Amino acid sequence: MRASYRSAGVEYAIRDVVVPATELIKRGATITNFNIGDPNKYDFETPQHMIEALCAAARQHEMGYAASEGIPELREAILAFEHSAKGLDTTVDNIVVSDGVSEGIQMLMGATVNKGDEVLVPGPAYSPYTSQTKYFDGTPVVFNSIEEDNWACDIDDIRAKITDKTKALVLITPNNPTGAVMPKRDVKDIVDLCGEHDLYIISDEIYDRIIFEGEHHSPATYSKDVPVVLINGFSKLYLVPGWRVGYMAFQDPEGRMTDIIEGVKKYARLRICSNTPCQLACIEALKGPQDHIPAMVEKLRQRRDFMYQRFNEIEGIECSLPQGAFYMFPKLTHPAWKSDKQFVLDVLHDCHILFVHGSGFSPDQGSGHFRAVFLPPNEVTEEALERLERYMDAKRQ
Repeated sequence: MRASYRSAGVEYAIRDVVVPATELIKRGATITNFNIGDPNKYDFETPQHMIEALCAAARQHEMGYAASEGIPELREAILAFEHSAKGLDTTVDNIVVSDGVSEGIQMLMGATVNKGDEVLVPGPAYSPYTSQTKYFDGTPVVFNSIEEDNWACDIDDIRAKITDKTKALVLITPNNPTGAVMPKRDVKDIVDLCGEHDLYIISDEIYDRIIFEGEHHSPATYSKDVPVVLINGFSKLYLVPGWRVGYMAFQDPEGRMTDIIEGVKKYARLRICSNTPCQLACIEALKGPQDHIPAMVEKLRQRRDFMYQRFNEIEGIECSLPQGAFYMFPKLTHPAWKSDKQFVLDVLHDCHILFVHGSGFSPDQGSGHFRAVFLPPNEVTEEALERLERYMDAKRQ
């Protein structure tokens, strides 16, 4: 019996590297993890008022099915927040709650992509955008990011890669895996370019308030007629990745995405609904205290600065300073490795340190890099990177 060709081609580097790590753990190894963007695995804690809201939902027996598009009160809270923060211009009917951002990507690509359709994706980028496009028989077309310019989007390369098969363009700011924050001029240029070519924008904004330098700019703020699908969620900022609550907000001033929106809603009905008590608790996330956010960002800033300095002290690694999110994307210059994936596997097996290979985020743009999260405390990072430095020095001899 054979798997479908679709499933055979699925790759997700962030979780794929966990497979060999799990085998080592079974043999008694202790792994230092820098691979998963899960703050709760370290010393970040879910705000207490959200935990209390979740418990209250359970005590009140709010355990039944919810509306497939999401609980109306949550969608109203999402609309109020995104309108206030970014000027999002839409209605509650155009907001769909998903099981995290990843399911939202799957729903959106399933409702958008026909065989042969093209979707423009930044290189490097969160891998489900390319994987889900391929899964639905589309073609992800990777446009360049300029590493020497803080991984800025190459607008000329985007323009050159638009064809009559292109349907949408993906933006991720702050970016996963590079931590780059897109400046306003680039966001506006991309909005204008998509307007010229009748494309819609998929704007992944899950790290929108985890920023260290600059500020977040959403294409929804600057688009008057270009359709924008704003994708966001609660996992990172509100420290509930296991709750799996995300959302899509469709800003479609001229009604050109009506069929796609309806396609997403059909998919939402097919999978019934997202987690009911967690949705109820997320209402309190948006309406309740936000004071954990600046404290979280400041703690991440200190850890970012430490990891950045420490990586650049290791001969064979060059690292640029991420402006947002909690990822670093160092460049591997050590002569012992020609493959970034082999580097990650060697470091895992020989040092028991787990990173993610950069080519898993883009075979070309990510090649020769690896992704590390700067979520662990500095003392954990220091101990692990000392081991890494000794290992890389020994490989040079």
